[in-house]
Amino acid sequence: MMHPSSTKKTELLWAGSRHGQTSLGYSGPSLHLGADNVVPSDHVQVLGVTISSDLSPDKHVSMTCATCCFWLRQLRRVRRSLDTESVKTLLHAFITSRIDYCNTVLAGATKYVTDKLQRVFSAAARLVSNTKKFDRGLSHLLHTDLHWLEVPKRVQFKLCMTVRRCMQDKAPQYLKEYCISFSYTDSRQRLRSASRHLLSVPRHRRTFGRRAFAVAGPTVWNCLPDGLRNL
Repeated sequence: MMHPSSTKKTELLWAGSRHGQTSLGYSGPSLHLGADNVVPSDHVQVLGVTISSDLSPDKHVSMTCATCCFWLRQLRRVRRSLDTESVKTLLHAFITSRIDYCNTVLAGATKYVTDKLQRVFSAAARLVSNTKKFDRGLSHLLHTDLHWLEVPKRVQFKLCMTVRRCMQDKAPQYLKEYCISFSYTDSRQRLRSASRHLLSVPRHRRTFGRRAFAVAGPTVWNCLPDGLRNL
């Protein structure tokens, strides 16, 4: 027979996964501060980013898409009264700026997550061209006329820009500590990678590790052509 303390420990470990939380209905321990009782929450919003208890971006993406769809409906009502440049300005103010805000948290996200945001981009592009859902030419409009990147490419662009600011000493110290060049590593100073401005990628095992800036930032930076890294 299993000891009661061992059983409780097993439940806590099992509840750490998403399936375990659903099966056991585990909501986490509460915190007592004097007469107040702080209960756990499934998600919390920090600086405009919704962080779930399982660190998945699903809740943040869903709330962003809901807000963008609301503003798209409002803009469709006044589309006939606006010219193309005015529509582009309003879309940047209400749609693209929301999707690009802190979008580095979507590094390593699944295609299902990024596709939800991409559908919002497609709807915004159709609003500019005043076309319907199944009309052709949407890809040409996104890339040639509007010069909009797909959501995964926008995330990679933001990561590369953040890494470049770290290498130029224009970023916070806690981010610069994760951008370590091979030229500063004693065991790799004489390697060819040291002269190519490559960054060291720490070892990681789990999915959350690949999404961290310490891994995602140097990984995306090392994938850039040599001509862009050596600017």
